[in-house]
Amino acid sequence: MSDKYKIYIALFLMICLIPSAGLPFSGVEESSENREAAPSPELVQEGKLNPYFLSDAGKWFEDHFAFRNEWVTAYALLAGKGFGVSAQERVITGKDGWLFYKDSLADFQGTEQMTDRQLFDTAHSLAMVQEYVNSQGADFLFAAAPNKNSLYGEYMPYYYQPFRRQQGNMERFMDYLEEEQVNYVDLYEVLKNQERIVYHKRDSHWNNEGAAAAADAVLAKLGKEHVSYSDRDCEVRRDFIGDLDTMLYPAAAALEEEIYYEPMPQYTYRGEVKSNFDPKIHTSSKGQGSLVMYRDSFGNALLPFFAEAFENAYFSRALPYYLPDVEQERADTVVIERAERFLPDMAKEAPYMEAPEIKKALQSDPIPIEDLEIAAQGAMTKITGRVPEEALTERSRIYIMVNGDVCYEAFPISRADGREGFSMLLASERLQGKEDQFAMFLEE
Repeated sequence: MSDKYKIYIALFLMICLIPSAGLPFSGVEESSENREAAPSPELVQEGKLNPYFLSDAGKWFEDHFAFRNEWVTAYALLAGKGFGVSAQERVITGKDGWLFYKDSLADFQGTEQMTDRQLFDTAHSLAMVQEYVNSQGADFLFAAAPNKNSLYGEYMPYYYQPFRRQQGNMERFMDYLEEEQVNYVDLYEVLKNQERIVYHKRDSHWNNEGAAAAADAVLAKLGKEHVSYSDRDCEVRRDFIGDLDTMLYPAAAALEEEIYYEPMPQYTYRGEVKSNFDPKIHTSSKGQGSLVMYRDSFGNALLPFFAEAFENAYFSRALPYYLPDVEQERADTVVIERAERFLPDMAKEAPYMEAPEIKKALQSDPIPIEDLEIAAQGAMTKITGRVPEEALTERSRIYIMVNGDVCYEAFPISRADGREGFSMLLASERLQGKEDQFAMFLEE
């Protein structure tokens, strides 16, 4: 073998060894991929040899090898700049430098559509929440944050075109919200009419201008006195780093523009807050009233505008929605904000709220409950079950009679197994224990 080939082989081996040899000197790099990095492998677990040690070690190395972010970025730049494709399975590389979150692709193309029953499940559950909130003397409103490609689909790659030709989940869902008389605001209509682009090019969320417009629409629909930022002076700064950019190019994310109003919303945090994405945040301001807002990551930029409008505000990312917050915070306003792409998840989730007691006489015959499960959760008991498919209609409401005496309405849910079911919470003191009897009734 010639010396030339020996040199090539030696260089190749040296390059392959860099991730391992440099590990002791590289420190710990935070993952930018919206997931938890693999934990350190353990040779012994619970006093026994870990049979998956080598597998765990491999996963740990994949997440912690030396200069990982630099290697990931180099590969992503080669794929993106050289071939126009994304090297990150959760990020779509669009036109003119735009990036999109792949979780929104099904909505964009109109695939994996929610069934009519699932749309009813979600709308009716919101109606039940609204009825409870109103019974506490508070106003309620639901708002869905549009997916970025719902507003700016022209920047999606050509191979994902054309945009869906039929109505999407959100468009269909609004008909059900109207039917169930749920108070909501159509943020798609609000944001598509903005003069300027109100989402970041390399982030999955709206910018401060989009958040201000969304907050203004929600607060106006609620009839809440507030500051409108549509005519306020603002400054554009190139200091924002997008979440999608960081996921795709962890060592080379570029700064992009963000809008800053002068002055920005005025409020103070109560307690220690690391960022607006903290799971629970309390704020105070010179506003009026008390707010409970259940939100997702779109709520990060919304928070300042709502915090300024209410004297006391509580922002929660908890799932399921923990409705006892309404009474505990003495809220006069409750808002649920959820990203458009999460509508299918809402059909599978029942809020943490005691089932409402029903006084009306039932007209139907009882139906056997399939897969009945009863589980204590502190002072509450969770009761779930499956509804026979042949007995269910699109708009069937689900009532559960307990011990032949008291009737409650359960939240309709779409189960993980694809079948329709129900979920309800009762105070454990309302039940007798092993002798409890449950009967199900379906009525429209």
